[in-house]
Amino acid sequence: MTRQFSGLDPARVRANLARVQERIAAAGHDPEEVEVCVATKYVAAEELPVLAEAGVRLVGENRVQDLAAKQARHGSLFHWDFIGALQSRKLKEIVPLVRLIHSVASHSALAQLARHPGAEVLVQVNVAGEEGKAGIAPEALGEFLAACPVPATGLMTMPPIARRPEHSRRHFARLAELAAEHGLARLSMGTTQDYGVAVEEGASIVRLGSALLE
Repeated sequence: MTRQFSGLDPARVRANLARVQERIAAAGHDPEEVEVCVATKYVAAEELPVLAEAGVRLVGENRVQDLAAKQARHGSLFHWDFIGALQSRKLKEIVPLVRLIHSVASHSALAQLARHPGAEVLVQVNVAGEEGKAGIAPEALGEFLAACPVPATGLMTMPPIARRPEHSRRHFARLAELAAEHGLARLSMGTTQDYGVAVEEGASIVRLGSALLE
């Protein structure tokens, strides 16, 4: 059963955020230069002001309906990103609500972005070549970026599920190589399980849930 986070304590979230920033510093990077995007998929709208009180400034939503509802109530409290699986037909609803879309990975999405420009995007790359997983193949990335009708300012990846964070390192390193090859500054990679390794390999955005909320 998926856990819903409720009864959040601002002091606890603030302490968790401080620990995350310490971990980022221990990974050799300035915490001010690595954005912490708090995944709020399992956080009710009424709990969001607690996150703002605790110092959270960037949140990421997975579902369009929740994004719209939560932003209608608390839009001014945060910067908003879309971090979920992307349905091209939903882009016209997402674009006005966010600063950044993390998961662009199809030519149908590019076609919709041409019709509904606005937000910057990250291209999702399937660095491990997993069958059935969303993401552009590394060898097709240059052509895809050239076809993107809006600013693509970075890359995102979700490596295969691994028992140990260290097992994801090579995938994060490969994404960083691809970003450097294409002159892209943003790297959205790393979640609660492996964000320390992701930061060591150059992550500029980490997407965290339970690390902040438990």
